[in-house]
Amino acid sequence: MNQREPRGRVRSLTGQALAQRLAAEDLAEDAGRLDPDDRLTCHVHGRWIHHCVSSPVHVNPVTRHRWCRDCAAALTVAVDELSRTVTMRCPRCSQGDSAATTRLLAACRASLSHTGSRTQPRLVA
Repeated sequence: MNQREPRGRVRSLTGQALAQRLAAEDLAEDAGRLDPDDRLTCHVHGRWIHHCVSSPVHVNPVTRHRWCRDCAAALTVAVDELSRTVTMRCPRCSQGDSAATTRLLAACRASLSHTGSRTQPRLVA
């Protein structure tokens, strides 16, 4: 068996799963069945939300997504796909909690879980 064949197949399935999820979430959001804050995909970047959450596009001082009101600063993001963790903290006060950021964190964690073993690196001897 060719070593490259399985990996190519996994990438293809992951891309297909992302495309299907993006389309399904777009339809659900347009129909009012899905809140934009609960998406696992990003309609702007066309990616899983945990892959692009660090983009400045995902900072919103008005809704407080990735925003510390006290410091008037964007929260920094750390996504660890190996341990399946996502953290967001203010670079000034190490806080920055808000309901909007809590929902964004939940979406990122769900996105990580949804991609599951398809995006986990394989160790090769």
